[in-house]
Amino acid sequence: MTFKSGFVAILGRPNVGKSTFLNHVMGQKIAIMSDKAQTTRNKIMGIYTTDKEQIVFIDTPGIHKPKTALGDFMVESAYSTLREVDTVLFMVPADEARGKGDDMIMGRLKEAKVPVILVVNKIDKVHPDQLLAQIDDFRNQMDFKEIVPISALQGNNVSRLVDILSENLEEGFQYFPEDQITDHPERFLVSEMIREKVLQLTREEIPHSVAVVIDSMKRDEETDKVHIRATIMVERDSQKGIVIGKQGSMLKKIGTLARKDIELMLGDKVFLETWVKVKKNWRDKKLDLADFGYNEKEY
Repeated sequence: MTFKSGFVAILGRPNVGKSTFLNHVMGQKIAIMSDKAQTTRNKIMGIYTTDKEQIVFIDTPGIHKPKTALGDFMVESAYSTLREVDTVLFMVPADEARGKGDDMIMGRLKEAKVPVILVVNKIDKVHPDQLLAQIDDFRNQMDFKEIVPISALQGNNVSRLVDILSENLEEGFQYFPEDQITDHPERFLVSEMIREKVLQLTREEIPHSVAVVIDSMKRDEETDKVHIRATIMVERDSQKGIVIGKQGSMLKKIGTLARKDIELMLGDKVFLETWVKVKKNWRDKKLDLADFGYNEKEY
């Protein structure tokens, strides 16, 4: 039997459901989710393998008009995938009209020499008539290989989209072992799971200002637990106070929820220690960006 493989980028504005889609396809969490825009900062690879195919999905940061060096990194990281993939999924929300951000992305996609599939997500939030109007509007802007409406949250039509991708794969290598689901090391996934809880639990002023650094991660032979030490970086003293909370209550809640996700991922008991540190204006300092895992070499 012929084995087929290929690379697929997922592009779109912030908060359109790219990570939700990827997690649904993979059957477990590898990309963090939040209702805050720009949750995904690095390219996240999800490796979907069956006995006849391997589809390597690349979930990209939401494309937006950057205001910091971190923002520049995120946008360039997203666009760089156009040079690496066989197909692009351009994801838009069914419940929002086409905007300048969508037009900006389509401008770049028209220059790309790869087929583009329009994925209209969040169909569970709109009436069918509104969905049809949205599809017609985008169809008039660009020539898409396919247009597939889905609900990544509820799973509607997701398997059909995967089938379409599979049908268009070419004969190729199995690039990764069949049991590997992402290219990122466990430390990265652990830091992302902690950051996700900060995004979900804290106020609006925190999200874009937080990074998480894993200081150490090793098994404690006495307790037979994975001992993780992590530092949550913020930009201002006031943000540090919010993340810690009254008598450490917020930090404890962040740690408890993150530990549960980490234990599910690792299949091990975990002892998680977290600290909060202020690093002023780190999002505009290249050295800090590199230290926190946002490296220009990635693109």
